Amino acid sequence: MAGSTSKKVVAVRFDREPVPGFVNSQTYLHPDGIELLTAAGNVALLPYDEVKALCFVRDTSSGETWRPNLAFTARPKSSGIWVRFRFRDGDTIEGLVSSNLLALEPEGFIITPPDGARVFLPKTAVVETQVLGVIGVAAGRAARTAKPGRENQLKMFE
Repeated sequence: MAGSTSKKVVAVRFDREPVPGFVNSQTYLHPDGIELLTAAGNVALLPYDEVKALCFVRDTSSGETWRPNLAFTARPKSSGIWVRFRFRDGDTIEGLVSSNLLALEPEGFIITPPDGARVFLPKTAVVETQVLGVIGVAAGRAARTAKPGRENQLKMFE
């Protein structure tokens, strides 16, 4: 495992117990799985088809890290693409995906769910993706490109 392992995570698996550990945020995604350093100090490579979600957490020993069927109660305030994912086992999660296509990972999706934590979802865990809305992109762009009317201009040279 190269470099620093500075991000605390909990790997939520479909059929087994969650795996708490640490990942290097630059190199944790490999072609055949997710590389993490377990709490016991072992390097593990978890295959994508076993992992439901990789939750970035503040404390790995805290109780509840994954809640199934997590959804926004109202329209999100942050900008991004509002998406609902359905997993192989029927659970769902809503989150915001970056509207920057260069930030998309080939192995899966990095989302921000309603609780504000960051979560990585492998593509092999997701069976359906539904876009619920695009938040903040068009409104922000229109505000930046709007030009004031002539009536709002200062009359300096008239």
